[in-house]
Amino acid sequence: MATPSSPLLRQHPPRIIPLCPVAMATAPRLTALPRCYGNSILATRTGSSLPQVYKGLDIITNKVSLQEQRLCRHHMISFVDPLVSNYTVVDFRDKAVPLIEDIFARDKIPIVVGGTNYYIESLLWKVLINTKEKPSSAPRLESDRKVELEQLDSAELHRRLSQVDPEMAAKLHPHDKRKVARSLQVFEETGIPHSEILQQQQEEEGGGPLGGPLKYPHSCILWLHADQAALDARLDKRVDDMVAAGLLEELRDFHRRYNQEKVAENRQDYQHGIFQSIGFKEFHEYLISEGNCSPETSALLLEKGIQALKQVTKRYARRQNKWVRNRFLKRPGPNVPPVYGLEVSDLQRWEEDVLKPALEIVESFIQGREPPAEPLRMERDEENKRSHRVCELCHRLIIGDREWAAHTRSKSHLHHLKKRRKLEASRGTVGDSGDTENSDEDGSLPLP
Repeated sequence: MATPSSPLLRQHPPRIIPLCPVAMATAPRLTALPRCYGNSILATRTGSSLPQVYKGLDIITNKVSLQEQRLCRHHMISFVDPLVSNYTVVDFRDKAVPLIEDIFARDKIPIVVGGTNYYIESLLWKVLINTKEKPSSAPRLESDRKVELEQLDSAELHRRLSQVDPEMAAKLHPHDKRKVARSLQVFEETGIPHSEILQQQQEEEGGGPLGGPLKYPHSCILWLHADQAALDARLDKRVDDMVAAGLLEELRDFHRRYNQEKVAENRQDYQHGIFQSIGFKEFHEYLISEGNCSPETSALLLEKGIQALKQVTKRYARRQNKWVRNRFLKRPGPNVPPVYGLEVSDLQRWEEDVLKPALEIVESFIQGREPPAEPLRMERDEENKRSHRVCELCHRLIIGDREWAAHTRSKSHLHHLKKRRKLEASRGTVGDSGDTENSDEDGSLPLP
């Protein structure tokens, strides 16, 4: 097998190999790939619900263990102060890219391992926008403009965006405060509409629907996926294992050191920074009531938190699956690396189903030849994700064909539809005078 320091690597362009596990459900087993290469591969990890860049909460963020780190050097872990609330994907990219370049310079192969696919995208494509003239390499403690904008009313935010960038405003839902605020921030700090910058990126040579050209043209994606039932069971077990490993003590200590004072002043923020981690807000009631309620109530709140953590973890895993399909398989364009699916439903078959084919794919890329495995086929997507429909019954704006279909099947919409039909039926009944209230001018009756 060719090693990353072999002459074969020098004869061919270096590769970057992102591994995209589902919700980090198989993360402990991922070390099998770096282990086979010894210390010749450096891995950059992103987290499960946000980058693992923050110090603390090692259990809830499922950080790689110290034992695993000794097998293969890791980067981008536990270096940001937990009180920094505005660490962004741009900050992540600006620190990770020089590390990747340094790895390449030493004839080694970077492996990006993660569950936060948006952060992986930032390393593969030219998709992000720098709004600062001199981006800082250090995380910022001060507030940024995007956070300030998010404090405004949703309608006001969207109105402002409509004035400066109507094209982007038409694409974004008025209630999506984060994206609307980001687009406003881009315009305020660059003077150029966000939509115009994105269009320029896509029109660059090698660009496509996902953004600008690939930064590393010789890349491949290994997507670890599992049967839904097997994945759900594994995620439930992972939560139980986290509790057994000391999750409650970790959350309790973190709450006492960083969040207790904020809660007392009613200014806690579970939308930014490390506090948005899956698992922290789910135990909010338990943490703030501990010691102030009966043991029975405390036990009920604890169980409620555990079940909520299991539910939100499985929901996040589904979103990750959807993200991979939508971004890499349904709307790929010409600038998407090949995606190889690895089945991880049965961990007893890890060697046959995952490790062996993964090593064969990686070896082929190192040697500059076609891998023996076939990449996943691109899925044709006829869905219009930007269609706009207004439901007059529910007084709601719905963006996207799939969202509209889901809305028309929702309980609330069907309830309003039933009420309207009853109202129409009552208006169409015969009154005392024998006339029909809603009869047409030609005397015909409305259709039933």
